[in-house]
Amino acid sequence: MNGYRELAAELRRRIDEGEFEVGSTLPRILDLMDEYGLSKQTVRDAVGLLVDEGLVVTSKRAGTIVRNRTPVAIPLNRYNQVLAPGGSRGPWETATAAQGLDGFMRLIKVERVPADADVARLLELQPGDGLVYRLRQAIIRPDDVVQLQHAWYPEDLAEAAGIATTEKIIGGVYGALVAAGHEPATASEAVSARPPTEQEAADLRIGGRVAVITVERVTKDRAGRPIEVLRAIAPADRLKFVYDNLPLLPEA
Repeated sequence: MNGYRELAAELRRRIDEGEFEVGSTLPRILDLMDEYGLSKQTVRDAVGLLVDEGLVVTSKRAGTIVRNRTPVAIPLNRYNQVLAPGGSRGPWETATAAQGLDGFMRLIKVERVPADADVARLLELQPGDGLVYRLRQAIIRPDDVVQLQHAWYPEDLAEAAGIATTEKIIGGVYGALVAAGHEPATASEAVSARPPTEQEAADLRIGGRVAVITVERVTKDRAGRPIEVLRAIAPADRLKFVYDNLPLLPEA
């Protein structure tokens, strides 16, 4: 073995065969240098390749950690199950609990912002109109960040629903919207994929070569008013969208 690609292939094999389990730490660079008789730069390049591929993440404090790549199933009916006010779980908690996973949402930021032209168009508002912006991370305990969620709401609606706050929304935002008289009735989603930005890669703890799935959802209430624009970003190897039992019959 005399190159970083060969070392990366060997470490990849050891990870795939379970010698290094998810959450475990690879040997230190100095130990890998001794084990394989390679230079420090060769070992660093090999680890960097595994980072780019999404097999490991690096931390100055914890070393090189084997990344969890197990997909989380996201069913189409995840919203229907949380529309009744007073529930204790939102869509993410509901979807992960159904798979035996301990999911939760971490609120990063809530702020009042003027609508930019794109979000204003989706919410059928004017650019500059007041919005409430919420940034959250969808996590599986203890600290596996699987998804970033950027969401915008008309300011008046957010106030009425009590979601213009940094306090936890018990039962999720949808339950709060129903309680405020704005029951979500339709959701239009557009799904695509692209390379992550530098900030997204850092937040999701992935390498730059791991593509991200992006989901843009526009939700409207029964009156047809757009009440939410949500943009979710997740590593493409971590989400599995499940659309079961879609109607295929032609319209009468």
